[in-house]
Order: sequence, then structure tokens, then C-alpha cells
Amino acid sequence: MTDKLYSVHQAVLGAMDQTGPLPFEGIAAALAGAIGAPEYATLNPMLDRLNSAEPGDPLATLWNHYLTRWDFDEHATWSAFPARTDERRADAYAKLGLPEGIRTVLNDQCAIFKAAGPVVISKDAAFEPWYMLDGSPSRPPFYWKAYENLLRDKGWSPDAIASLDQAARSIVERLADPTREDPYGARGLVVGYVQSGKTANFTGVIAKAIDAGYRLVIVLGGTLNLLRGQTQRRLDMELIGQENILRGADPNDPDALVGIDYQDDPDWPEKFVSHGGRPSMRNAFDIERLTTRDDDYRQLFSGIKALEIGKHDPKKPLYSPENLHRASARVMVVKKNKSVLTNLVQDLKKIGPLLGEIPALIIDDESDQASVNTIDPKKWESGTVQRTAINQLITQLLKTLPRAQYVGYTATPFANVFVDPSDEEDIFPRDFLLSLPRPTEYMGVQEFHDFDSAVPEEERTVANSKEKAHVRGITENTGDRLQEAMDAFVLTGALKLYRVSKGIHQGPFRHHTMLVHESVRTSEHNALAERLITMWHNSEYTGPNGHARLAKLFENDFSLVSAAQAEGLPTPSSYEELRPFVSTARQMITQGGTPVIVVNGDTDRYFAELDLDFDRTDHVWKILVGGTKLSRGFTVEGLTVTYYRRTTQQADTLMQMGRWFGFRPNYRDLVRLYIGREETVGKKTVDLYEAFEAICLDEEHFRAELARYSTLVDGKPQLTPAQIPPLVAQHLPGVRPSARNKMFNAELVEIRSPGRPIEPAAFPYDKAMTARNTERWEPVLKTLSGTEVCQLLPDSTTPLARTFQAASTVVDHAQLLSILSSLEWEHGNVLAPHLTYLAQLDGRLAKVDDWLVLAPHRTARKRIEATILGHGPFSLSRRSRQDGKASFGRISGMEHRAYAQWLIDQAEAGEAVTGGLGQHRGVVLLYPVVEASSDAEVNAAAADGTVDPSKVITAFTVIPPRAAIDSKRQLVRFQAKDSSQPDAVIIDAPGS
Repeated sequence: MTDKLYSVHQAVLGAMDQTGPLPFEGIAAALAGAIGAPEYATLNPMLDRLNSAEPGDPLATLWNHYLTRWDFDEHATWSAFPARTDERRADAYAKLGLPEGIRTVLNDQCAIFKAAGPVVISKDAAFEPWYMLDGSPSRPPFYWKAYENLLRDKGWSPDAIASLDQAARSIVERLADPTREDPYGARGLVVGYVQSGKTANFTGVIAKAIDAGYRLVIVLGGTLNLLRGQTQRRLDMELIGQENILRGADPNDPDALVGIDYQDDPDWPEKFVSHGGRPSMRNAFDIERLTTRDDDYRQLFSGIKALEIGKHDPKKPLYSPENLHRASARVMVVKKNKSVLTNLVQDLKKIGPLLGEIPALIIDDESDQASVNTIDPKKWESGTVQRTAINQLITQLLKTLPRAQYVGYTATPFANVFVDPSDEEDIFPRDFLLSLPRPTEYMGVQEFHDFDSAVPEEERTVANSKEKAHVRGITENTGDRLQEAMDAFVLTGALKLYRVSKGIHQGPFRHHTMLVHESVRTSEHNALAERLITMWHNSEYTGPNGHARLAKLFENDFSLVSAAQAEGLPTPSSYEELRPFVSTARQMITQGGTPVIVVNGDTDRYFAELDLDFDRTDHVWKILVGGTKLSRGFTVEGLTVTYYRRTTQQADTLMQMGRWFGFRPNYRDLVRLYIGREETVGKKTVDLYEAFEAICLDEEHFRAELARYSTLVDGKPQLTPAQIPPLVAQHLPGVRPSARNKMFNAELVEIRSPGRPIEPAAFPYDKAMTARNTERWEPVLKTLSGTEVCQLLPDSTTPLARTFQAASTVVDHAQLLSILSSLEWEHGNVLAPHLTYLAQLDGRLAKVDDWLVLAPHRTARKRIEATILGHGPFSLSRRSRQDGKASFGRISGMEHRAYAQWLIDQAEAGEAVTGGLGQHRGVVLLYPVVEASSDAEVNAAAADGTVDPSKVITAFTVIPPRAAIDSKRQLVRFQAKDSSQPDAVIIDAPGS
């Protein structure tokens, strides 16, 4: 039966695709009769339908789609209100003419998604506006619409689809117009999160780009054919589609399907997008694949004709609209392999003059792997840039295709600093850097660390602590916990099977894996695998001892975490209820003969023999041993338990540890990380969990900086891509251009932080410098006194109020500025850009009268006190430097910072608080820090109740008032070192 009400609303809202919201009933009056449903020309039937709508109702889903899309539109010409705000939604309702009753129902069924969108750092604030969101009436966005519908069918929420739509549009509109006369190749970088859906983003970008007119798409997809094939399959399944793969072959004729891939794929054809016929027969254009799932690009593989794009009007260039929008698109996914890319470049050169007319898009997945030129400039021949093989071929590809746009994808925001921005032929993102928002439902660093928790450590539980819920530390006292980790793997497999039996969809549980990584040496992997196999056979998972261990682990760990973290998911009330599923889990893990697979190769032949293909294998339930040789981009599907104990220098710590990030639908509560907290590295003891936390904090803070500085001031960007390298140097001291006789022209001179913490962490190693810094703080130390009780009110993390004690004083602004200006640092004056800002808070930029200084005490149970320079006693804090860096991972305690931030926020709101903090008083948190890895070392430094000034680092966090900014609200400022070359990125260093 036809849903006429839905048909009318679909037609009316579809008429607004290019305009934004318009009076609904006016359009409905014109269209409802033509559809044969004049009774639905008013809004009254809509309210009745929505009030009784079941979940998934088509009409409610349709409105959710359009409202979310209008909420997200950053370039809406129909509204003056910001995206993703109540005001924007109300404006849409007003323009639609919706009555209050319908507005209320729609708000209940389609909440406004207010999370931040993508952050864009662009060379120019005003790029050439050419991209149309919905194409044109004669040329609708065919492939984007198909991709959007597929995502909706896969269960993506309207918010997630709208977020992807917005991010993809923000990228495509910064590429060159494919129909422009003069060729220009934009260079951009997209920064996502580890295993966070970057492929989905660039699939959306490709869809929008080919709809807009790009006719050659080259995806550089990893260094292994396994990874390349995974990317090819994703694009074929979700974008290119059945009809383009078949190329007119009859899907019911076995003879016609010979040589066509995916005939053995368990998901073919049901999960591959269908366009309802050949796109060229549906007012669109076909896509020709120049590579397949199993075959990378080969010289003349598809014939040179496959790269030659015919013209409808031979007298006009290909990029003219008359030719461009009638031509088929070509898509290929190629490895970053010397022979493959060499063949591609050679074939392209054979095409001749047409090459200069082809609008092309190059997507570089994992662009900081293999693509970057890593040859030391000191080894270059005089006057000649020497390049690594892959970098050389990518630059050749870009020169061969003058209309090629290059977009790199990476998971680290620091990646672009390793590319020389002065090399015009290289891949530096000169035009834009886009930082993707953290996806909803993504399980990343914030799900394993209590970054923003103000809950004291002794009060943290599995309900209010991510670390307590998911992280299991390995120390000398705990033993190696390897048996426990293996038990957790079996137990979580059983819990997944239990959830399937209770109606939870089994899709996310298709694969179930555990990763064990103890050593970089491949020679040790086999020995570890043998140990695991022996442990497995001795685990007695079918006997009383095995069940007793699993029952204890369930009762003491998983039942507690699931009760707190798995709301709405079925969880057994006891181990006995779960026990029947343990046997099935054990059988699935041992299917094929062994529960363990060693993964330490890096060649296509190795992975072909390993037969570890998550796409083609129905169920991979295995323990994987390895780590380092798993090429980046290889996603370990279903990863639930990770065991990580690297005992060598962590050169690739971030890449490897990110393995446990990703999407864990319906089993987030089951994820466990077993990680070394006391690993021996040379003569040092390293806490791998804290080391990783410090690295991630750096990245998170840098992403936050990009977001703050992306706001335009007077219509101009505060930060451009060329200025990012010197900004990175604030986080990675010592970063400089690759050539030793060059330097960055952009100099960071000021960072303004109204209402935000300033917390330098790179303190000197030198004891004399440390002593001098301590002495400079003496005017403050001698006035600190009393025991102020600082109270944090209940919040979302805990229903309880929390308190800590602190000594306090008030310091004049000029006195604090004098102290901060005199301090010495390990890598130059890292505080300099902040001091430029603080110095202007004497009334020139804004007025700060004085600062409330708080020196927090540790809890009474952990407190170690000592006098400093004859003053005090003070509560000493313990901190450790990041591995290989002068910086401490974190200075201020989260509950201390939360309290200081609350004081600042209350003052901004004009509310009186204890201490009399007003809008012209800032807060300083002061910490006498002893560099140590244990409290015993702190006690030793203060054995006689005093601590030597050379052994105490006076660390601090400064939080200016929110009012400490002018009306322009510019937050960052650069200047050119060579004012005669203001646009130069790299200049000669003095004396070169």
C-alpha cells in the first residue's frame, strides 16, 4: 500500500533541496494534488502521524534527515544563525511555517546535535565558491545520494551522516573547480583519529568530487595488496556499485560473469550498493574501474584506452561542462609500490595533451607513511632535491596531472610538519588542513584515560573512571596477568554469544580477536605463540578449574563493569547463566586447529599464506601475536582484549598502541587493555600507560588549539597551514625545517588564553637552572599560608561533593609577570608567546589586577611535606617526564584544575564565590614538584624536612580571567622573520 502522506512530504521537502526551508503548505498545495493526495496538503495529518509513530517510521525518518541536514549546514544562505544551535532549528521551523505542536514533537524525535564540526585551517578565508551542495536541477548529486542512502540503510544516524556530509563538503569545496580554465592543484591534509572511519570520509569526498566533475580518481591505499584490496572492496561496495562492476553483464548468466570479481564474496551482491540500472542510463555517468579487488594497477592492464576519456565536443577541452558531465569517471586503488606507480606514471604520459585537461583527485591514505620524503638534505647533490622512491613518484604524478588535487589522510595532527613546506612539488598541505570531529560511538583515547575527571583517585570506580573500567595494569605485584588476559578473551567471546542469544544483532560479533604484543623481535613471536598455545591447552576451559577462574573473573570484573557501563545491553546475572556459551566460544577460537596466529610479516605473499582476511572469512576468532609488522591501515576487526608489554624503546608507540581504538558497537564494556606499568627500558622503569597518555594529551591539546585558532578575525584566518609547523614546535621542541640552513619564516609571537589554562611543561634538567627558578618564586612562597578548603560540587562524574586543601595567597599582576618573565627553560623560552599576552593585561589589551595563587596539598594519606628556602612546609608533588622529552606529561591535578576553572567561570557569570574572585583576578596553581617515579624517592629528597632548591621544580598552571581579551578576540598572532618575504614559508637561516 502506497504511503501517500510520506510521498507528499518527500516531494515537498525534495523541492527544498537547493533552497533550504520554505513555507511547507504553500508547496504542498501545488504538489499534493499531482500526487493524488490533496487531503495531505496541510500539516494536520503530519501531527497525528508523528504522535503515533513507531521507531523507524518513514515520515519521522524523512523529517529527521532534512532537519539534521539544515542544522549542520555551515554555509546556509537562508539563515543568519550558527549551525547546530537552537536558533538555527527555530529559524527552520519558522520558514517552514510549522505550528508549535509539530515543533515540540520534532524536537523530541530529532534532537539538535550540538557537537563541534570539522576544524578547517585554510590558506585563504575566501576560497573560490564553486561547489553546489545539491548539484543543479539538471545534474543532481547521483553518487553522493546513493552513498548517503547506503549509510542510512546500514544504520547510520542522521547526525553521523550529516557530520560526514559537512566534512566531505568542506574538503571538496576547497579543491579547484574542475571546469576552471587555468589549472590549479590544491594540496590538503585531513586529520582523523586512529581507526575512526577515515575511509568513510574519503569515500564521501570521492562521491561528491566525481558528482562535481572530477573524472580520474587515484587512491593510494597502503603498502600491501591486502590493504589495497580492502580499500578497493569498500569503494566497490559502497560507492561504485553492482552495475559499474558488472559493466552490463547479465548477473544471471554464469558465462557472462567469468573474470568479474566478487562472485565468491559472501556479501555479493546483497551488501553492494545498487544504482537501479547503469548510471549512464539514469541521467548520470558510469564509473570505470582500472583496478579490481585482486588486481592492482598493471601496465596496460585495462588497455591504454581505459585512460583515454572521450569528448562529446572534440573542439572543446575535456574540462568544459559540455564534455565533463557526459564522460565516465575512472577510479583506481593502487599500492604505494615503486613498480606500480612507475607503470601508472608511464601510462599517463602516453595519453598526451589530453592529460592537461583531466580534473583528477589523488587520495593518499596514511599519507605520513611512505609518501613523505625522508632523505636527509645533507645527502642531496648540490642544487638538486633527492627524494625517496615513493615520494618521487607521487610528485611525478602531480606534475603529470596539472589539474590533480592531492588530499592526504592521517591520524596524527603533527604529520604535516614532517613535509618541507618550501618544496613546491611536494605534498605539504599548502591550501588547507581539516581536522575531523571525533565520531560519536568512537572508542578512543578518552575511553581509556581519565583526562578530565575531577574525581580523586581514591574515589574512582568502574562507574566513574575509564581507566578502572577498561585498563588492567601489569606490575611486579600483579604478575604478568597473561592467563587472566586469555581468560578475558574467552569470557568476552561467551558474553558476545550470550548477547546474540538475547536478540542483539550478531554483525559486530562476526570477528573476535585478542592482540598480544611483547617484543619487536620476530624471533621471539614464535616462542610467545608456543607459550600461549601451551597456556591454552593447560587452561582447562572445559573443566572445573577453568570454569572457576572464569567465574571469578566474571564476578570481580566483567559483571561490575557491564552493570555500570552497558545500559540496555543484556548481561548474565551469574556465571552459571553464561557458562553454556563458554564452550561455543572455545570451539570458535580453536576452529582451524590453533587459537593463535603469528602476524609479523610485511609482504603480500606472507599475508596470502596467512589467510587472515577479515572481509572474506566468516569468523576470525583468534589470538594474534605480533604488532610492529602489522602494516598501518590493517584493522584488527573485533579487537576486544589487548596485551601490551613492549620492553624496548617505543619508536612507534603511538601507532601500535592505537590498535585498541575504534568502534565497538554493543561491546564497549567488554574491551580490556592489559598494559605494562613498570617495564624495564635500559636502566629505567617506564609506565607504558602514562607514556602513551602524555603523547595523546599533546595531540588532544593541539587539536583543541587548531579549533580555537580556526575562527576568523576581521574576515582573515588567525592561522594558516604554513604557520602550523612553528605551532607544532610548542608541542615537539626542536622541530625545524629539514634543511639545516633553512628556518621557518613564520614566528609565533603571541598566544592569548582568556579563561583557559597556560601550563608549560618543559622544565630544565640543569640543577643550577632549577635552583635559580625556585629562588625566583620565593616572594610567592613566603606569602603562601593557611589551609583553604576548596570544594567541588557534584557533577556528571559523581553525585558527591569533593574537597581538597591548599595554601593560598594573592599576588599583584606585575609581580607575577616579573617572576614568569625571569624563568629559565630547557628548549628556549617556551612561555614567550604567552608572556606577550600576559604582559598586555596591564590595561592595554585587558585589565588583570592580581592573581589568586593556590598550592594544593596531596591527600593526608599521601602527603609529603618539606620547607623550601626556609618557607612552608609545602606539600610536595611527584611528576615524571615523558619518555625522551623534557616535558612532564601533566602538571595540574584534574580536580585542582576543575576547581580553578570553576572559580574563573563563576567570576565571568558575575557570581560571588569564596575568595572574592572577580572578573579582574586570575588563578595560579603552584606545585613544588620532585621529579620521581615513586613516593620513596620524594621522601628521600625531603628526608630532613627540607628540600634543596635544585631538587624541586616549581611548576605552575596560570588561568587568566575570561574577560582578559579585547573585542576582536584574536587568539594567536604570528609575524614574518623576514618582513621582505611575508609569504615565504621557509627562508635562509642567518649565516647560511
